[in-house]
Amino acid sequence: MNRLSLETSPYLLQHANNPVDWHAWNNETLAKAKAEDKPIFLSIGYAACHWCHVMEHESFENKEIAELMNQNFINIKVDREERPDLDSIYMDAVVALTGQGGWPMSVFLTPDGVPFYGGTYFPPQARGGMPGFPDLLEGIHDAWVNRRETILKGGKEIIDHIQQTTLAETSQRDSISNKTLTEAVKGVWQSFDWRAAGWGRGPKFPQPMTLEFLLRHFTLNDDPLALEMATKTLDAMQRGGMYDQLGGGFHRYATDAFWLVPHFEKMLYDNSQLALVYLHAYQILGDAPAGRLYKRCVEEILDYVLREMTDAGGGFYSTQDADSEGVEGKFFVWDAAEIDSLVSDPLLFKAAYGVTTHGNFEEKNILFVAKEIDDLAKQFNLPREEIEGRLAAMRKTLFDIREKRIKPNLDDKVLSGWNGLMLAAFAEAARILKRDDYRNAAIHNAEFLLREMLVNPDPSGRTHRENPKGLRLLRSWRKGQAKLNGYLEDYANVIFGLLTLYETVFDEKYFVAAQELTETMIQFFSDPQGGFFDTSSDHESLVVRPKSMQDNATPSGNAMAATVLLKLGAFTGNGSYTEIAETMLEAVQGVLTRYPTGFAQWLVAQSFYVSKPKEIAIIGDVNGADTQAMLDVVSEKYRPFAVVAVGAKDSPIPLLNGRDQIDGKATVYVCENFACKLPVNEAGKLRELLMIKD
Repeated sequence: MNRLSLETSPYLLQHANNPVDWHAWNNETLAKAKAEDKPIFLSIGYAACHWCHVMEHESFENKEIAELMNQNFINIKVDREERPDLDSIYMDAVVALTGQGGWPMSVFLTPDGVPFYGGTYFPPQARGGMPGFPDLLEGIHDAWVNRRETILKGGKEIIDHIQQTTLAETSQRDSISNKTLTEAVKGVWQSFDWRAAGWGRGPKFPQPMTLEFLLRHFTLNDDPLALEMATKTLDAMQRGGMYDQLGGGFHRYATDAFWLVPHFEKMLYDNSQLALVYLHAYQILGDAPAGRLYKRCVEEILDYVLREMTDAGGGFYSTQDADSEGVEGKFFVWDAAEIDSLVSDPLLFKAAYGVTTHGNFEEKNILFVAKEIDDLAKQFNLPREEIEGRLAAMRKTLFDIREKRIKPNLDDKVLSGWNGLMLAAFAEAARILKRDDYRNAAIHNAEFLLREMLVNPDPSGRTHRENPKGLRLLRSWRKGQAKLNGYLEDYANVIFGLLTLYETVFDEKYFVAAQELTETMIQFFSDPQGGFFDTSSDHESLVVRPKSMQDNATPSGNAMAATVLLKLGAFTGNGSYTEIAETMLEAVQGVLTRYPTGFAQWLVAQSFYVSKPKEIAIIGDVNGADTQAMLDVVSEKYRPFAVVAVGAKDSPIPLLNGRDQIDGKATVYVCENFACKLPVNEAGKLRELLMIKD
């Protein structure tokens, strides 16, 4: 076994038996490269990455190729999910070199960590215009020995390019306005696929931040086009093979334009964001047929996470692999003959889920919604309710049978930032759907994060200003061991999750922890030029200090930081929080209209900013029936532009301070910028007050 056997990452442990002399990224390894004057071969991937597995089997398990690697290079393996800082820097380098990126990422570095050549997957022999990996290794070694000056010059140019690109994204400042949001919707519309929904021609990725922005824009500006694009996409994704029709949860993306054939891995971050989007769409549509389907989708996603992605300690696992028994998708697909023999009404099931003899994926069937319930009711001359009941029973039958198959591998590490996103999903779903199990899961997760993912939390409970080290987050946890500095995205996402949980259970400790983490974020991540770096000021020195602005599969740390700062500004009246977020938004105005789907979380934050968010303060016992009646009114509609606090007037939450009850009843103050309307203590009057648009 190589040195990776000492790591905790499932991805790194997958390579522990390779004949390659793999190292982890650390100071000792970098010092070794300098001492031996060897270039570094850096391979970055993740446990659920199909082509990472392919390159491992073809090259990293090959003894002859491993000998070439070991003789001429210091070989480093990195889990991109543990080290997003390295992934960001070297992905920028690969894109600069080749025009595209992806995983596995294969990058050659100087001993100082400067990238000079890179790509993604390389085959063991030359094919399809790609060099064979052994030939590439020999060519890089020859260049290092005989043309090193050229290599060093090229590496410096790459680093200069990365730094200039980062500066260019925030070099111009413009005023923040609702007009920017309207123009962004036009940009989203121009690239929308009106035939199959979503954006792009295939592969098609879920874009939950874009969908969330469209729902918010509809709510803010009564724009039916925004709602239409959102619901068409939500419908298409839920109907398609990208959604697990039996077990719930979304696969990573569809390889085609019609959401049918997925790449079968399941990611925690996709499902957390999509659960929230479907929840909000359900709030907008209510109990209409589409709304009920959205609600079912939310519950199936979260039930899947509880069933398969939750640690006994409360953390949520990272990913489920695409492969089982070495075959992509094997766990999820079906023969027509299996369906005929296993379900009670094969004709109905096959008509509903598109099952055919030759299938739609390598002679097998990926289940998808081929016909609507009303159409099936006409075809089979049965009531709608009976069709739904029969299909539900048959889905359960197949799910129980599928559970006996060999499951895909699970990456059971817990990442704090991804957990923050899923914490928010469980907390808000608990509030809207009245699910105690979701509430318990959210509390359990928050307690896990505060217990396991903090560095030396101060047992005295001192505030941040009294404790200069503040609350410090770690990035990764597995089997009782937490490690790696938290990144900006970890802080911002965990703050987001804690604030969402506070607005569900109204336990002040979650609000206090969120504010403490915010102060730490500001202290250790701030860029004097505005916004935040991805790494803390006491992080290890890298060739570039990354500062990611563009959203990817998850919100950029900066966009989510702006989101939570605006929310905290509304809760606390602390103008410095809002001012930081304002400065950040001013710096991205130019790109919001040009690349709206790449900066959608920024658009979500800006929607909140321009909405004149309502501050709802409820003075009363959170468990009292009168308080709950008021909370029911607040939760009965989608209200993305409000913050809600509940408690006594001596609460540590400024929004509640100094406010009194009327006639001993739960009393609500609806405010904007801490200027309040007359308080009310009746649910009907609160409903009227919240319906007023200023």
